[in-house]
Amino acid sequence: MTIKPPHKPLVPGWLLVVLTGLLVFGLGILASSINERRAESKVARVQFLQPLDEWESDPAKWGVSFPRQFISWESTRDSARRPSFLSEDIGDYLAQRPELVVLWAGYSFTKAYNKPRGHYHAVDDVTRTPRVDANTPATCWACKSPDSPRLMARDGVEAFYASSFDHYRSEITNPIACLDCHDPQTMALRISRPGLVEALQRQGKDVTRASHQEMRSLVCAQCHVEYYFQGKEANHLTFPWDQGLTVEDFKQYYERTGHVDWVHAISGAPMIKMQHPDYELSRAGIHAFRGVSCADCHMPYTSEGGMKYSDHGVRSPLMNASTACQVCHRWSEADIRARVLSIQSMTRTLLSRVERVLVEAHLEIGDAMGLGATDAELEGVRHQISIAQMYWDYVASSNGLGFHAPQEAARILGRAIDLAQECRLETQRIRARKGELRPLEMPDISTREKAQAFIRPYLEVQKAAAAGE
Repeated sequence: MTIKPPHKPLVPGWLLVVLTGLLVFGLGILASSINERRAESKVARVQFLQPLDEWESDPAKWGVSFPRQFISWESTRDSARRPSFLSEDIGDYLAQRPELVVLWAGYSFTKAYNKPRGHYHAVDDVTRTPRVDANTPATCWACKSPDSPRLMARDGVEAFYASSFDHYRSEITNPIACLDCHDPQTMALRISRPGLVEALQRQGKDVTRASHQEMRSLVCAQCHVEYYFQGKEANHLTFPWDQGLTVEDFKQYYERTGHVDWVHAISGAPMIKMQHPDYELSRAGIHAFRGVSCADCHMPYTSEGGMKYSDHGVRSPLMNASTACQVCHRWSEADIRARVLSIQSMTRTLLSRVERVLVEAHLEIGDAMGLGATDAELEGVRHQISIAQMYWDYVASSNGLGFHAPQEAARILGRAIDLAQECRLETQRIRARKGELRPLEMPDISTREKAQAFIRPYLEVQKAAAAGE
């Protein structure tokens, strides 16, 4: 008879005890996490300690019921909370990049062009800039204050746009804040500016059908976009989105409508000044492709006392990488920062190259004019320099220094260089036909003051010509 050895259990008893303990521990962690998420969801239940009027524009009154959001919004007054490329309080772009003075000769941006500050400073900054004068329309208030939609509702949108900037100066006191993006009765995100609604309608889109995640970008697209004032008297705030959001779409739009922002004082070229197409450029980037909203990075969710809320201290994600970046990117803060700054550094290098070529192109066209070239002869090169500078400005005027869409920014700047160099080659041919074969000697514009002194005679000639019309 064969005696069978005793049957051994597949799992030793001690191991079974350990596995059971780990399972119980894991379930406990899961239950704790679920309870924490439920606690965080309390933010969705809006509780007003103080009712708000339909057009309440004072953020402090909103802060009574929403103190965390209000306190974080107040932090936008602190200009030091920015990465290295935006470290100064009021950085002077013209002093840092004097070429801009020549690029904008004949336009108000040659008077002042400072680095952006937080939403808290919006009213203060627009009222202090020397670009505002007696001829400035009230349209310039449109994106600076929640008082603007309140006054549009009271006086009518068209009447608001057609008024002067000074007409509303005493009534606009609150900087960009709560009412700009939220319904005061429900706290739901909403669009308060007609410019965006009208632009989407022309595309056949209904903003009321946008998802909550889409709205977390669209509320930013009310202002962080390219726009112009349509009509010399109406000054209607208009987005050139009819063909789409790319720089080529804008080129087609402006060529079709014939809109011109100003005539360049040196080259005589009809120019377009891009504003800040942050939303448009970001649509071409990987974050937008993956459904990431502006607020996900610039107003990341945070938790305090078991409450989850969106941080309203709108700023560079680099200043809060743990909640803005590391939620998705499993890199160290140092690695994230290095990655972002490397993209911005490369973009800055490309921008500088384009700026030098654009300056040379404007000056060479101006020289051809002095040699006797006619408007008919110069029409082509003027169009080329206008488009080249618009392409450059699409990237240059956008916040983020190319980070929102690095490949698209590099593509656009590469095309800008091509267009500007093609313009220069054709201008050289025109100069040669007028008997000038020598290259043009470039002036010393190494400082803001030198650049402004250089363009001054051209501005005086342009002003005298306008007065004589």
